[in-house]
Amino acid sequence: MRGTVYKSTGSWYTVKTDNGEVYECRIKGKFRIKGIKSTNPVAVGDLVDFTLETKNDQETGVIENICERQNYIVRKSVKLSKQTHIIASNIDVVFLLITLNNPPTFTTFIDRFLVTAEAYRIKAVLLFNKTDMYDEDELLEIKYLAALYRKIGYECIGISAKTGKNVDKVKEIMEGKVSMFSGHSGVGKSTLINTIEPGLSLRTAEISDQHRQGQHTTTFAEMFDLSFDAKIIDTPGIKGFGVVDIDKDELAGYFPEFFELKSQCKFNNCLHINEPKCAVKEALDNEEIAWSRYKSYLQILEGEEEHYRKNNYDEE
Repeated sequence: MRGTVYKSTGSWYTVKTDNGEVYECRIKGKFRIKGIKSTNPVAVGDLVDFTLETKNDQETGVIENICERQNYIVRKSVKLSKQTHIIASNIDVVFLLITLNNPPTFTTFIDRFLVTAEAYRIKAVLLFNKTDMYDEDELLEIKYLAALYRKIGYECIGISAKTGKNVDKVKEIMEGKVSMFSGHSGVGKSTLINTIEPGLSLRTAEISDQHRQGQHTTTFAEMFDLSFDAKIIDTPGIKGFGVVDIDKDELAGYFPEFFELKSQCKFNNCLHINEPKCAVKEALDNEEIAWSRYKSYLQILEGEEEHYRKNNYDEE
């Protein structure tokens, strides 16, 4: 039988077939020793082949095969024994929720996320949430950030999950697609999903006063069928985003504004650091490229870990 993984709790996977039947499945041990450098050999969104077995009068499935993935979103795992954690697979569009504060989302995080989306050919849309809570100066900051990313070519939408502002625009993009929502804990992912599809009633939590960051309300990724011909994958909030499996020579290609200028550089293998007649550095000096983007590029290139809360987009 064949089906799509809708939920993963680590040891069991909820798989739904095309005709709507749902089975709880486990994986064969061989997946754990195949050399897959991932904490989760099977991810939400995976298309899998499974066989049925009956134990103690309960019919469950055994996943025998994972079909080739169209794409996936991956990050460095918090478990040191493994290399990566696949957040979800076979995604048509990924929405990154961004908040200015409570909690803050810095450009280092945004850029790492966008690089990963570019590398795995997934359309990314930036949602600037909680616009109903900002004062005039904060709204100007949001407009500055949105203008920065729109110039590069990313779709940016100012929304309010609580008031419903521009949620209809988000739904339009989602129609007929598998979407994933991501962002730090507390940015309003669950609230937004509940606004889009009230019947889901996902759990939400208030921001922690002590640390001014969100509480984890989603502990594992899960896919939901929506009422308007759309599927959504809700994911746990993530504090940091480590970019993995990207060659240094290829990295600039995942910054669209760098890639556009690459052919104008003197050297074909220009890394845009100290090379002479570098079109990217010239554009940077002429303020045609944002310094925050270049800083993110250097950090990823040098293998630096993302410093959560430390880096801000106006720091040079």
